[in-house]
Amino acid sequence: MNKVKLSLFALAALFAASCVQDPTVEGADQQVASSAKKIINTAEEAQAGELILYVDEATAEAWSNPEAVTRSGSAQLDALAIELGAHSVEPVFNMIIDAEAKRDMGLHRWFVVSFDDDENLEAAAEKFSAVPEIERVQYSTLLKRPDVKFMPVDQTFATRANSDELPFDDTMLELQWHYNNIGNRQYFYEAKKGEDIGAFGAWKFTTGNPEVIVAVVDEGVKYDHVDLEANMWTNIKEADGVEGVDDDGNGYIDDIYGLNATKQNGYITWAREGDTGHGTHVAGTVAAVNNNGFGVCGVAGGDGSGNGARIMSIQIFDGDDQSTLANTAKGIMYAADMGASVLQNSWGFPQDSVGQLTDGAFAMSFGVELDAMRYFMSKSNCSAMTGGVIIFAAGNDGKPSSNYPGAYNEWLSVAAYSADGLPTTYTCYGLGCNLSAPGGDDSVVNGRWVEYGGVLSTVPAETVDPYTGLPFGDDYGYMCGTSMACPHVSGVAALVLSYAVENGIKLTNTELYEILTSSVRNIDVDLKGTKTCFHYQTNRPYEWSLDPFKGKMGTGKLDATLAIMSLRGAVCVPIITGEELKLDVGDYLGHTGVDVTLSKEFVLPEDVKKNLDAKIDFFNNNLYITCKKPGIGVITVKYIAGGDKVGGGNTTGGKLMEKEVVLVVRDANDNGGWL
Repeated sequence: MNKVKLSLFALAALFAASCVQDPTVEGADQQVASSAKKIINTAEEAQAGELILYVDEATAEAWSNPEAVTRSGSAQLDALAIELGAHSVEPVFNMIIDAEAKRDMGLHRWFVVSFDDDENLEAAAEKFSAVPEIERVQYSTLLKRPDVKFMPVDQTFATRANSDELPFDDTMLELQWHYNNIGNRQYFYEAKKGEDIGAFGAWKFTTGNPEVIVAVVDEGVKYDHVDLEANMWTNIKEADGVEGVDDDGNGYIDDIYGLNATKQNGYITWAREGDTGHGTHVAGTVAAVNNNGFGVCGVAGGDGSGNGARIMSIQIFDGDDQSTLANTAKGIMYAADMGASVLQNSWGFPQDSVGQLTDGAFAMSFGVELDAMRYFMSKSNCSAMTGGVIIFAAGNDGKPSSNYPGAYNEWLSVAAYSADGLPTTYTCYGLGCNLSAPGGDDSVVNGRWVEYGGVLSTVPAETVDPYTGLPFGDDYGYMCGTSMACPHVSGVAALVLSYAVENGIKLTNTELYEILTSSVRNIDVDLKGTKTCFHYQTNRPYEWSLDPFKGKMGTGKLDATLAIMSLRGAVCVPIITGEELKLDVGDYLGHTGVDVTLSKEFVLPEDVKKNLDAKIDFFNNNLYITCKKPGIGVITVKYIAGGDKVGGGNTTGGKLMEKEVVLVVRDANDNGGWL
């Protein structure tokens, strides 16, 4: 990528005094208001000595032309650059790949101008905003690293024998309550059976597909982790190329497993001072390798045959170094250009760093990072989907609004719940939060703090715990946060896409967003009264009101099984174990009470009989179903449309039709009203 040097020619200096003028008295108020609107965020947590500028077409062409590096075409702008002692102007986005599409979206008009760190940043922003050729000015906010507390795995639990009923042989799968919660209160106070994402049911239909690439925008992912390595995305040309060389010509060196956005090269790290293991933990939830005989499972980690979704690492935290908005935007564009379909984001910044236009609209909608995300959503990198999808963590501030950029309405923001099915003590909620997923919480069991209520996933053993100053010493551990809830949604998005790839289904990114937000269980039904929490220092319980969360945890709790069923176009019927359900198929054909005749040819499938311990009766044009075991079963109901018997040949009659019905069976103590 070209870096435009601003030479401080003596001749240009002569123009400085005459070209940078105060606004004229006439129309001054209008000009000040117009300039103020150009600054689209605040200087809170901004990178010193750096501003992001969105310029007009002529300036963009001048600054992008290596033969015109000494001037922008605007004497006023050149003089201002000299006044500020600007070192360089650099295009934000890499135009090597898909340049025409990027130009059509105006991405070639974003630049970063750099000057001395001791320059007054806010004064510089005001001066740039007064230049007509500058259309937007953005402070390059430093991203906020999520607070992380690591808890190791208790090996006495992690090594016990697996149950025959578990779908995979990974030794720690039983501890991943967030996939299949059996209500074990040894793990979490008031753990509740069924409060999970329904992964076991979804895995009956798909476990992942390598065509689906999830870009993890976070700390660096430990790409040689024993439980991640087989599912890492790999840039083959770089992997087979020469070290230190841009073998694939994409503008980045040695980008084998992704991009280190803080350094703008492919050297992914995870064990520098300041690292927390956050990115590796998030990646494991998305797609740790399943059924490999050890460790944990990932939501879209495959079945052990090499068919898991792929993880691309976009590193925005490197030790104590934080990425700026400009570099993060570059990383997002890299993910789009290199094939990712799902963008996983457990990062953000608080609303007080978001600018506000004079008319009350949030100006951040014009930011460089949002333009990069819109570019990502425009790219169709998976054969099963038009466009890409973006998932964000809502934030751990406990505020009644999602943090940004997750709160923006073009993508999804995820709130967190605990193993009891109730909001966590830290989750953001309310405005901008679209749905909920397991984020975990610590708990007190038998008078001591236990970690089992957290989300269990992969971590780098060599990463130093910031609380103890010692290496984790284990490749697995618990963490809590909306950062942990978010990758459950990204993983389910990858599962839905995997099923679509494997079954020749084509959908749009809008349809995938709709599937994720509509395939949920009810959370509001339980948001009344209080939940028991524990004081961190005294271990004493206290009651915490749930009333503020009602109607503010998004559409409900993510359910992977329902998401797959939604894509299949199947009808999902909820059943409580041991209770008889009357099934009038007419109620499930689009309108209640549709007049159809059930065919008496129906036979209950053997796997449904066995797995659900189910029986079914036919009486008075209805099916009566009883299931004694929880689980998922698929039946095909035949019905006659247009009469009470099937026509054919010389016989006038109706048409025999089929409708797939999915029996989703849960115990009575599961969350009520869950469809």
